[in-house]
Amino acid sequence: MAKSDKFYFENFVESTEIAKKAATYLVQSLENYDPDKIAIMLTEMHVYEHNADKKKHEMNDALAKAFVTPVDREDLDMLSHNIDNVIDIIEEILQKFYIYDIKEIEPSAIEFAKHIVRSCEILCEIMADFENFKKSKKIHSLIVEINDVEEECDKLYLSSMRNLTINSKDVLTTVSWRKIYEIFESCADACEHVSECVGSVIMKNT
Repeated sequence: MAKSDKFYFENFVESTEIAKKAATYLVQSLENYDPDKIAIMLTEMHVYEHNADKKKHEMNDALAKAFVTPVDREDLDMLSHNIDNVIDIIEEILQKFYIYDIKEIEPSAIEFAKHIVRSCEILCEIMADFENFKKSKKIHSLIVEINDVEEECDKLYLSSMRNLTINSKDVLTTVSWRKIYEIFESCADACEHVSECVGSVIMKNT
């Protein structure tokens, strides 16, 4: 494979690694949550988001200059955008805790964040093998695995929302946590969407 072609796959690997680090930092932030330090957490999280933006800009620049790409440039652009979206939503999750002035963390939020880490870990595995997608024996099973994680997130979303409806006595708390669970669910969907895009690219090119 030409060095210029390897750039695209390496960019995806690096971008998903950033997503994994951001998700891991989210778990750490929630497990050691201190509402007085939320501004510091947001500053740390934004570093990951900024680094991801750099990767997306690098991809955009490369695609703008490329004469030939290893797969359709529209697909490369789509994948880059969707990976970046995962990291944007991870940052947005933490921002919700600041916006709604959350004082205590629900255990289900930490569980949700750990599912997001697992999804990002699988995305890293997918991208590590994506360069060899025509010969890969494991990408398909990894796509199925990320779908399984997303289904676990669906179940957690339903149970968390139900518990909130049954147990919460405060309207503001209920509204706040509903928004938080919704953004967690969006993040799980975004991770799955990246894997589905990979599957689509493979189908078009094999």
